[in-house]
This record gives sequence, structure tokens and C-alpha cells, in this order.
Amino acid sequence: MSASDPTSNATSSGNATSRHWIANQPYLLLCITALTWAGNAIVGRLAVGHIPPVTLSFLRWSLAFVIILPFAWNHLRRDWGAIRNQIGLIIFLSITGIGIFNTLQYWALEYTQALNTLLLQSALPLFVALWSLILLGIRLTLTQACGITLSLLGVLMILLHGDVSVLTSLTFNKGDLIFMVGVVVFGIYSVLSLKRPRIDGLSFAAFTFGCGAACQIPFLIREMITQPMMDLDASNLLSLIYVAVFPSTLAYVCFNRAVQLIGANRAAPFFHLAPVFGTVMSIVFLGEQLHLFHVIGFALVLTGVFVASRKPAVA
Repeated sequence: MSASDPTSNATSSGNATSRHWIANQPYLLLCITALTWAGNAIVGRLAVGHIPPVTLSFLRWSLAFVIILPFAWNHLRRDWGAIRNQIGLIIFLSITGIGIFNTLQYWALEYTQALNTLLLQSALPLFVALWSLILLGIRLTLTQACGITLSLLGVLMILLHGDVSVLTSLTFNKGDLIFMVGVVVFGIYSVLSLKRPRIDGLSFAAFTFGCGAACQIPFLIREMITQPMMDLDASNLLSLIYVAVFPSTLAYVCFNRAVQLIGANRAAPFFHLAPVFGTVMSIVFLGEQLHLFHVIGFALVLTGVFVASRKPAVA
């Protein structure tokens, strides 16, 4: 018997490395997440009056579960023992990060604008830092704090159109308060996802998608009794397809993987990119004009994200 060909082995290894390259690029994964979540706020706002909030959230995650299950099935079977050993934690993550946060977001969009939710979402890094300290004893470094501050200033520059006086007339309504609760809850999910068992990312995503959808069933039944059902028209179906594929399946797989690679505190500043991407979308697709405050805001956000997400120097 001849020994295996080392050239063939090297080629196979190279192909495997190429296939898994993107899975090891946390900053790219987080940019994809922010981009799709910016679109989710816009689609969620467009769905108001057409798809009830719990229905939209339930169908979003049910469809995402169906999409990802064929790819995750073998991983789920292999990882089931590890999942069962920490079933309480994973169910809690499913309820907070999948069930509660997204339902509250769509509910909030019935009372407030997508722009408001993007602004409030920018506070997420602060809550991630707070929950990291409370739950895991992880302190925010000075560099991370400076980066978060810079990127938050950039977000405010964009959303306030460079006019700080707008803050004096800024009012928060019921929807803003609802979404703020969602942001606090998602901060818990972001931090505790670091404590999940060492299982494949597809296993984790599939289980949390399915469990998160299932936990919404009692609220879905109540909503179906008290509110009109959604129409099965082309616009609603396209909205469902978008939220199931991009801000659900794609974004959560990317986000969970990135947090595993660099931690919640370094990943959180990338949420500041969501309003930036939302602004770019409005310029490209809605024909809005590019102004100086956009350029300054983009620069501040990108600088802040770069500073906050850098790996701490080893003493």
C-alpha cells in the first residue's frame, strides 16, 4: 500500500481553509449583521398595519428554523448531549434573544419610527458592558469605552443631522420605551451567549430559532384572537422572506460566531453601524442627499468601532 499523497492532503487542507475563512473573520461577520439588522428595522416599520408584531416574529423565526434545519441536523444530533446538559441556559437564550427582543422590536415599531429604534439600538454597547460586569465580572477597558463613545457621537451626528439642538425637542413615546426594554434584554443574550456549551454554531442557531419561535405560541394565539390576521399578499410574503433569511438566519449565525471569536464587549460597538447602513440605504434607494454631517458621522463611527474592537494589548 502506498502512503497518501502529501500534495493531495495539502490541497484538501487549502480548500478547507478557504471554505472556513469567512467563519474566522469576526469584523466582517459583524458588518454583515449590522447591515441586515438595519434593513430589518425598515422592513418591520413597513409591515406595521399589515402583519401583527407577534405574527411577524413567530413566522420570521419559524421560517428561519426551517431554512437552517437541513444544514444543522447532523450537528444537532452530534451536539444533543451537550445541549441537554445546559438546556436551561439555551432555552433562556432562546427566549431572550429570539422570542422577547424581536417581538418587542416589531411591537415598538407600531408606535415609533425605524429611525428611533436605530438610535436607541446604539445604546446596546453600554448595556452589554453593564451586563458583562454584572454577570461575568468583565470590565470595559478604557480603549473600549473611548471607542464606544466615539462611535456613539458619530451615530448622534448622523441621526440629529449635525444639529445638537434637536436633542432639546426629542421626545420618547410608548414605542421607544418598549424597544428600550428589548435592548436591555438583548444585552443579556449577547453576554450570556458566551457561556453556551461548546457546540457547532449551526446547532446553537437551529435550537434557539425553533425554541424561540415555540415560546411565542401562547402570545400568537392571543394575537390571532384579538387582532385581524395578515393577508397573504406579495408584499407581506416578501417581507417575511427577507426577515427570515437575512436579519434572522444570516445575521444570528454571523453574530453568534463573532461573539465567540472576540467577546461581547468588542462585538457590541458594531451595532453602531446599523444606523450608518440605514442612512446609506436611504441615500442609495430613496434618493436622499449626502451631507457633511453624514461624512463626519461615518468617520466617527468607523473610528470608534475600530478602536473599541481592537484586541487588548498583552502585558
